[in-house]
Amino acid sequence: MTDSAPATPGGPVGPGHGLWPGGPTPLQSSAGYGAGPSWPGPVTPSGPGATPGPANWSSGPPPPYAPPQSPADRIRLAWQGRASTDYIFNYWTALGWTVLTLGIYGYYVFYQLVRRMRDHNARRLDLLDATITFAWEEAGRRGLQGELTPSFQRAAAHLGELRKMTTDFREPLVWTLLTLIASGFVHFVAFILLDQDLIKHDQAEVGVEYEIALIFGRFGLNLPYPNPARVKGRHNYVARVLVAIFTFGFYFLWWYHDMMVQPNRHFHMNWSEEDTLAAAVQTLL
Repeated sequence: MTDSAPATPGGPVGPGHGLWPGGPTPLQSSAGYGAGPSWPGPVTPSGPGATPGPANWSSGPPPPYAPPQSPADRIRLAWQGRASTDYIFNYWTALGWTVLTLGIYGYYVFYQLVRRMRDHNARRLDLLDATITFAWEEAGRRGLQGELTPSFQRAAAHLGELRKMTTDFREPLVWTLLTLIASGFVHFVAFILLDQDLIKHDQAEVGVEYEIALIFGRFGLNLPYPNPARVKGRHNYVARVLVAIFTFGFYFLWWYHDMMVQPNRHFHMNWSEEDTLAAAVQTLL
């Protein structure tokens, strides 16, 4: 069995995407910039049975001094990093393994539920922050910084929300060990916090993505604007806790389903947006 959704040929990208090389033609810039260097192809999502990503950049030892990464390099690395952060669950496979192992596999499932949201937020923060830095430099080259400063300021405020989330206590190993002491109570608390994390995270992302689309539009590149309606509503926490208690824990099976599928959906949506963004950045290099 495998606990990861089947990988899209060529990596975890949106339909029809497959960048660097062999992917779609980069978006055309009104400034006539070239396509820039070729980046390695996308990599597949993490999880048991997932197809490995591309080989390491070099086989030799690292250089004694690594120069500071450019914003474009940070975007590339964060784009490729989804292989290790955005774990994709298959609910029925996870449930099957949990039953077959008499509940032991469930600890691994819980660990990944906490770990993937923490790491996904950190990766997206780095990608979006690098994109804003890249866009600020590009705006300077075009003489647009003064005009676009309000957009950059709004984007910085939304990035601040993502950055604050990195200070929340989301150490997956500690949370998993706590389930050995007070399983039911810890699950209640963790599921509520993870649901709130996903909502706050997506709300901040929508704000940053809107400003990025506006800014890149001034560069002659048409990026899709995010739909605010995509942000999910909160679970009814009180009702879910009561139903879980009155059903002697069986309702947890459905709650686990939501905790797996809803972030899965969020990750896939992000991947499609990232591929479009990466093509736009590649065009401007």
